[in-house]
Amino acid sequence: MIRTPDAYASTDGHGTLAIGSDATLDRDDSLAQMIFHELCHSLVEGEDAFQRPDWGMDNTGPDHDWREHACLRVQWVLTGRHGLRELFAPTTEFRTTFWDRLSDSGSDVLADRTDRSVIAAITALRRAEHPPWGPHLADALAATARIAKEAAALSTEPDVLWSGVAAAPTPHPTGLPPTPTPRLPQSTCGTCAWRYDVRGVSRCRQASDAKIDPAWPACERYEATASLDCQTCGACCRAAYHSVEVQKRDPVVKKQPDYVVDRGTYLEIRRDGDRCAALKGGDFIEADKLTRFHCAIYDDRPRTCRDFTLSSAHCLTARRRVGLSL
Repeated sequence: MIRTPDAYASTDGHGTLAIGSDATLDRDDSLAQMIFHELCHSLVEGEDAFQRPDWGMDNTGPDHDWREHACLRVQWVLTGRHGLRELFAPTTEFRTTFWDRLSDSGSDVLADRTDRSVIAAITALRRAEHPPWGPHLADALAATARIAKEAAALSTEPDVLWSGVAAAPTPHPTGLPPTPTPRLPQSTCGTCAWRYDVRGVSRCRQASDAKIDPAWPACERYEATASLDCQTCGACCRAAYHSVEVQKRDPVVKKQPDYVVDRGTYLEIRRDGDRCAALKGGDFIEADKLTRFHCAIYDDRPRTCRDFTLSSAHCLTARRRVGLSL
């Protein structure tokens, strides 16, 4: 990293991060926050972005805002785990136009799974758990929280940075991060899609199949079982799985012949790129909102699709692969 008066924050695509010098920064700017913000951009853009100047962003194009929003959603979630949300708040125009609205909404910042920035943020948060980011980024945030707590205790006058340091929330009983925002009373482990039962014992797939109490409040990764809907999700029909084989006697062969391909030794449902040809929707319109996914042959879908269980381990894995589940 270098300090320069010629840039606010910039990367050269060759491993150097340039941050503005003290003279170019405002009183509420924090060097740690600015570095962290750039790392959140790298999480959104993926590991290949380390080789692209400014993570491949031009700061002016039509894709800029949703990518910036995705970065800030990631920043919101990760800092919230350590009580650093105010200390690491952005100081650009996105503070008032987006970040503060996240705070004022009092809702889950990852709830709208039709929002392009939410999907990108969920994918980024999954990346944060793996190299080259994990576990180093989480360790650095935890260390920063300890330093910030000590600095806030020693501060003798109001300060725009240290006054916002908060206590880190208590981890969920599973060890997972707790829910970042208030949830409805029914949002418990017992109503979560990641819970399953084995011989009368509830376990959690997110917590390495550990035993759980269904009455526990929801953690950060909570997904209501009741909210899962095959006709609006489509995860298993797109990039998650690449072939759906069908038997010759499956009714879909006669009812929907245009969607069936004969491979000689077997039959399968036709693909359109990386998705099932029968899957419609999923186009980004209206300020980067996804149109509703739906299956054009849902009533005649093949046996393989009918046997694919909603909220099963395979279902949730598919949702993870396409950025719908943490």
